[in-house]
Amino acid sequence: MWTAVLIVSVAAAAHQAWSANVYTLASDMFPRAAVGSVVGIGAFTGGIGGWAFQRVTGRILDANGHDYTPIFLLCSLAYVTAWIIFHVLAPRLEPVRLGSSEATS
Repeated sequence: MWTAVLIVSVAAAAHQAWSANVYTLASDMFPRAAVGSVVGIGAFTGGIGGWAFQRVTGRILDANGHDYTPIFLLCSLAYVTAWIIFHVLAPRLEPVRLGSSEATS
């Protein structure tokens, strides 16, 4: 039992570290005037993604006799996939420079 507690604890701590870093990305990369919009777009996208993942999970479980293996495989790749997307979209993770001086203040 304690091995399972240890594994879940390490996973929860890793998730918390990941989410703390992701929450600050918008304010680190975008000007103050754009942070609310960027966070709003991200939250909307996350909400739609959560809804879609639940729908797809139900269909996968119905189709394969309620075997969770494909779901766990997909979830195991989620953090690596997100990390790759971050680095493809912003390879150097530097602040965005907008053309207008009004948006940068």
